[in-house]
Amino acid sequence: MDQPVAENTVSTSRGEKAIRGSVDIPMLLITAALVLFGCVMIYSASSVYAEHYHNDSTYFIVRHLVFLLLAVAFTAVAVRFCTPKFWADFGIALYGISILMLLAVLVIGVDLGSGAKRWLDFKIFTVQPSEIAKLALVLVLSRYMADHQKQIRSVYRFGGSFKYGVVFPGLMIGTLLGLVALEKHISGLMIIGLLGISIMFLGGTKFRWIFAILGTVALAGTLLILLFPYAQARVDTWIHIDQADPRGAAWQTLQGLMAIGSGGLFGTGLGKSNQKFGYVSQPQNDFIFTIICEELGFFGALLVIGLFALFIWRGFYIARHTEDTCSSLIVFGLTFKVALQVAMNIAVVTNSMPNTGISLPFISYGGTSLLLQVFEVGIILSISRYATHQKI
Repeated sequence: MDQPVAENTVSTSRGEKAIRGSVDIPMLLITAALVLFGCVMIYSASSVYAEHYHNDSTYFIVRHLVFLLLAVAFTAVAVRFCTPKFWADFGIALYGISILMLLAVLVIGVDLGSGAKRWLDFKIFTVQPSEIAKLALVLVLSRYMADHQKQIRSVYRFGGSFKYGVVFPGLMIGTLLGLVALEKHISGLMIIGLLGISIMFLGGTKFRWIFAILGTVALAGTLLILLFPYAQARVDTWIHIDQADPRGAAWQTLQGLMAIGSGGLFGTGLGKSNQKFGYVSQPQNDFIFTIICEELGFFGALLVIGLFALFIWRGFYIARHTEDTCSSLIVFGLTFKVALQVAMNIAVVTNSMPNTGISLPFISYGGTSLLLQVFEVGIILSISRYATHQKI
């Protein structure tokens, strides 16, 4: 007679059984610390700007907190009820939805003052479909690579490793890249491309194909710079920052560097930034790290980087201890996405790479972007409930 299946036992994406435990507490605490720190810094960085443009110093922090509460509510439900198999299946639907939304941006998208149409305006809130596309790619590509492990690792090049390890995943990634390229969204292209390549690599795509893809990406990036004047202008400003117009193209970068430099070791004190008084434009967004450096100094910046390092370490730890390949790739992809955004945001504000709009995860002001970031951590926590480290 068959034994009954325990209520806390579910199927993985491979049809195997996994036992549900508690969420990964270190990851939960690290994320909470980042989010709460972000709330403090958003109010500190945005109060002057909000008072000037909205006659309310709490304008941004109130909206940020509303979305944070919504994010926590949605995420709690996901962590409580969703299984690794659910996320593997969910990715297929989300990938299709993200393509439709990216197409919609080309027709009815709005620019929100940035000069590039990248958002859909639903009146009550706006959504940037490229952010949803990043999550969708991680989920759907992780499932694909896990489901086709045998073919991807095949010794047969054509009809085997090349077809399943390069062509099909390349089409998944390329479709999103093509649509995002039409939005002239450089940072989105970089993150989607690197996310896709990293998952392909961990999923078993052979080294020679990975190197070939990286070479193709480098060539495509060069052509992008040569063909699009806006890209050329940003690169030229980055390389020749000392010759660029300090009141024009170089303004944001130079003011951010001034904020970083004026912070010293210990900073000017929380809430005592001078650069947020109209010098760093919208300091609560992409350049919030410069305000952290100014108010909290080198040690404050080091604290933030340390928290992100802990987040990345814990995410990779969970990825190594999951029950199946698909879940492992999902957790790795979502963790790597945060790592990429942190590295790129800090590189931009320190002028280590050309200026391109990208927020600092969990800390920059955001509505739907914050909701999505917290939700992605919820996916990691949901999967962590079935990870083998719960049995140690």
